[in-house]
Amino acid sequence: MSKVIWPLLAFLSGVLLPVQASLNTRLGKAIDSPVHAALISFLVGLVGLLGYIAVTGQSANLTNLRSMPWPLWLGGLLGAFYIAITIYALPRIGPAYTFGLVVAGQMLMSVVLDHFTMTGTPINGWKVLGVCLIIAGVVLVRKF
Repeated sequence: MSKVIWPLLAFLSGVLLPVQASLNTRLGKAIDSPVHAALISFLVGLVGLLGYIAVTGQSANLTNLRSMPWPLWLGGLLGAFYIAITIYALPRIGPAYTFGLVVAGQMLMSVVLDHFTMTGTPINGWKVLGVCLIIAGVVLVRKF
């Protein structure tokens, strides 16, 4: 079952990213502040996650928070950067070009992370070709 559900959920999360960015962009326009819209997005997400934790009764071991290496804290900052940039970019360059670039950047970095850290899966010609085809797709979306 997990061989089917996790790829489907990953695909669904990708489908919902442009929807999220569009909603956040509209919120930013409504309140005249893209950065405040990003903040509101994170606050609503925080409330949603707290509700999920309360309903499911999940727990975490937070005793190591003080001794964690500082780079582990950057995930939240990178998330804020992503949300804010998509709010700014979407009305300027459009959803297709914005998310084409997002996907191209994700694939490029994912191949690098697979190679050097996460799975140790080496970069090969097929992966390079795949990333190049995604970049070519972005160029076609932008050009036509």
